[in-house]
Amino acid sequence: MLTDDGKDLYVSWGEYHMLIERLALKIHASGWEFDQILCLARGGMRPGDVLSRVFDKPLGIMSTSSYRASAGTLQGRLDMATYITLPQGELGGRVLLVDDLADTGVTLRAVVDRLRGMPSISELRSAVIWTKGVSSYVPDYHVELLPTSPWIHQPFEEYDGMCPDVLAKKFAI
Repeated sequence: MLTDDGKDLYVSWGEYHMLIERLALKIHASGWEFDQILCLARGGMRPGDVLSRVFDKPLGIMSTSSYRASAGTLQGRLDMATYITLPQGELGGRVLLVDDLADTGVTLRAVVDRLRGMPSISELRSAVIWTKGVSSYVPDYHVELLPTSPWIHQPFEEYDGMCPDVLAKKFAI
């Protein structure tokens, strides 16, 4: 739920999975047929995996990174992987690009521009759970538009500061 100041959005695992399912329903309701899903690692991996299972489509992965400083809260230079990982063949046809959110829009815009330059892709659409009001890029599909652009505290972030020693203590190993 959003805090009173509108600056933070805290998401539980249950809410997170429900939002991914709602995203799947939005995509399905559009009637658009696609051949492959490409998720952006790391944030798009969980939604991409679920959508790949729901739609029974192959899942490709492209690694991107822009958040590095201050425990991943400050955006830095955007890095995009040179190669896209697929179970077989090459990325092509109608492709659904999946990430968790359109934050500033810089990453999604850069990836979309790169993918649109690939002749093997005949059609490209993008899907995210959240689109922030400050985003310069609006995906084709999203579940929630966040006009105040809060910082989203996703449930898996508990692992960001965790190391094997902390896990060992948790399980008294």
